[in-house]
Amino acid sequence: MQQLTRQELHKHIAASGLKATSQRMVVYEAIVALHGHHPTAEEVYQHLKPANPSISLGTVYKTLDTFAEAELVRRVLTEEGGKRYDTNTTTHSHIYCSNTREIIDFDDPELEIVLRDFFSKRQVENFEIKSFAVQLTGKKVEPDKQISISGVSNQNL
Repeated sequence: MQQLTRQELHKHIAASGLKATSQRMVVYEAIVALHGHHPTAEEVYQHLKPANPSISLGTVYKTLDTFAEAELVRRVLTEEGGKRYDTNTTTHSHIYCSNTREIIDFDDPELEIVLRDFFSKRQVENFEIKSFAVQLTGKKVEPDKQISISGVSNQNL
């Protein structure tokens, strides 16, 4: 996500139906600044704490959860059950490397078509599918090399 002005951040928060309080603004600024990293709440807190000493870690957690409910960010779960946050709310999937703790975005329209077709044939009842996301979990074979998938868009590599 590109760097946004304070006015653009304010509009983005307000457009989601939330009041753009000063605390929400600084938390959103921090997560946007850390985009591509898929930060934890603790990392967001450490990023914004020097300029905002009165904000608490609990406020950061609560604000990020509020943002996730309002679909301003997406929660990304790790293999260990931890929560990370992603400002990219478009349909995309993730690769999670358990030895480096990296989370990499990838977009594959062909995969989305296959999943939509699969579930439409299964006639899922009493459930409206909003989107699909796949998370591949594993370990890098060569930790110093980047992860890549041929034929798909790696959005944050």
